[in-house]
Amino acid sequence: MSGAACLLDSNILLRMTQRDDPHYPAIRAALVTLRRQGTRLCYTSQTLGEFWNASTRPLDKNGFGLSVAETDAIAREIERDFEFLADNREVHDRWRRLLVAHAVKGVQVHDARLAASMYVHGVPQLLTINPRDFARYSGLSILHPADVKRLEQR
Repeated sequence: MSGAACLLDSNILLRMTQRDDPHYPAIRAALVTLRRQGTRLCYTSQTLGEFWNASTRPLDKNGFGLSVAETDAIAREIERDFEFLADNREVHDRWRRLLVAHAVKGVQVHDARLAASMYVHGVPQLLTINPRDFARYSGLSILHPADVKRLEQR
């Protein structure tokens, strides 16, 4: 995995600073390991938007209940520390082809957009707590945070 790039799913961005989240230890360890291996950690406008949505949504609406100021502070850290993958026409066109090729419906259109961005930007890896959501996209390495530690130990 050395020298590669890895897109961080919004569920990773959401939990990487939430010490009380059950996924936090595995996410933290995975990010440290990937950095140590020289992996470029990336985000998109979509993942940052999904992060903002869930961060500012009230707790009783399945959100994290953070204020705009708290969310903005974390978003600035994400923008500072990780590489931005820009949206462009090529990403859009690839996304549209994926939607049709894989008969994508409903909320899965968002995952298809991330896959399109990965293909266009040459980012072969995605770190997510929901690997099954991306199983249909060939040629991409979809990693759960716990997988990163296991791969390093080989």
